[in-house]
Amino acid sequence: MPKDTITAEDEKLILDAIAEAEKNTSGEIRVHIENNCEGDVLDRATEVFAQLHMHLTKERNGVLFYIAIKDHQFAVLGDAGINAIVPDHFWEDITAEVIQHFKHKHYATGLSKGILMAGEQLKAHFPYNAHTDRNELSDDISFGI
Repeated sequence: MPKDTITAEDEKLILDAIAEAEKNTSGEIRVHIENNCEGDVLDRATEVFAQLHMHLTKERNGVLFYIAIKDHQFAVLGDAGINAIVPDHFWEDITAEVIQHFKHKHYATGLSKGILMAGEQLKAHFPYNAHTDRNELSDDISFGI
């Protein structure tokens, strides 16, 4: 079970990063962790994105951090709204940052840094509006098998 790999302290670090990243944006960030990834990692991340209903945000600005721990697979996936405006190298930069920490099994640190990087772009392009914004998706980490 992947939840065994992520300690309560790790979970708090990740959830704190999500809260920090989302407090200045209408964007939504989710993390999904499972042990194995069957097939292509981007295909699996796309499936999880749909299962978590991340494509249903008002501004199409959801971001999924997908991790298959035992298979050493990682993907970060943004919805159409954010993909249309972030710089070309944006997802690659986040991936490089996260994987640098994953190589040393610092999963929570890598995820937290990547989440905060995503939050900066979300804040720049989808700023928080106290009158219209609401938390559209759960901030909890979702776990697969």
